[in-house]
Amino acid sequence: MSTGQTAEGTTVVVTGAGGGIGAALARRFAAQGARVVVNDLDADKARRTAEEIGAIAVPGDASTVVGAARDALGGTIDVYCANAGLGSGGSESAPEDVWAAAWDVNVMAHVRAARELLPDWLERGRGRFVSTVSAAGLLTMIGAAPYSVTKHGALAFAEWLSLTYRHRGIQVHAICPQGVRTDMLADTGTAGDLVLKPTAIEPDEVADALFAAMAEDRFLVLPHPEVADYYTARAATPDRWLTSMNHLQQKWEASAG
Repeated sequence: MSTGQTAEGTTVVVTGAGGGIGAALARRFAAQGARVVVNDLDADKARRTAEEIGAIAVPGDASTVVGAARDALGGTIDVYCANAGLGSGGSESAPEDVWAAAWDVNVMAHVRAARELLPDWLERGRGRFVSTVSAAGLLTMIGAAPYSVTKHGALAFAEWLSLTYRHRGIQVHAICPQGVRTDMLADTGTAGDLVLKPTAIEPDEVADALFAAMAEDRFLVLPHPEVADYYTARAATPDRWLTSMNHLQQKWEASAG
């Protein structure tokens, strides 16, 4: 696998690939000639996606899939897409188990995968880690404290991987879309209706953005290009940005009332 390319026979694992963004990524890698493992907690969904694209289904918990996926692919993983995620809503008052699950799936599953992948990648001098983060990891999302906080954690871990290992051949990409027409978007309720649905895109457009970033060896993948302007404003004028977001929060509260 040359830099920025997905060569024929590249071995790829996509977690949370039973539908939505994960299925779109798996489909695109398979179309490029990669050998793909489709992982999902829902075994039936994993098998359906795998059958559709000629891939291998390895259902189960994304936190522990690396070993089984590596065996299914004949001993090596070239690209790992940490896509499985929980869109946990709620405030600081969300139950402890909601917070814990969000940390486990949205952050620690990425950490656990990296622990398993990096020894081989560093020995070979190459490997690609793709983290599906969300624009919430760059910005935030009203009505979803566990999701927003843990997606910030996912972005921080992806950044850390990139700055620590890029000189040793490890390429890292963080995908940060806003609304994408998936089941997760449907579950965001009135907050998603207000913030995400008006500019929502299809999962295949996320795959397009990732492959463009891979071709350019670019860390940040922004399927909604306007997120770059929001991110810049957040960094340059944080109080103005927070005030703007608070106005959005008030608008949401008024519509919900």
